[in-house]
Amino acid sequence: MNAMKYLGRALAVCAVVSLSACAGMTRSEKNTAIGAAVGGVAGSALTGGSALGTIGGAAAGGLIGHEAAKR
Repeated sequence: MNAMKYLGRALAVCAVVSLSACAGMTRSEKNTAIGAAVGGVAGSALTGGSALGTIGGAAAGGLIGHEAAKR
């Protein structure tokens, strides 16, 4: 249980640091990066951690994030 607690905290810190790096990005770039990150996590979770699922999810999420920024 302690390992999961530390993993959750580490992921939260990584998310904050990653998003702070987006300060100089355009809205479209930010949405693409966020979409790719969320898609990668979702793809990994849905396919049981396969690399192909993670890459496919990241690609799909990035595309969706990029297109959502246009509206």
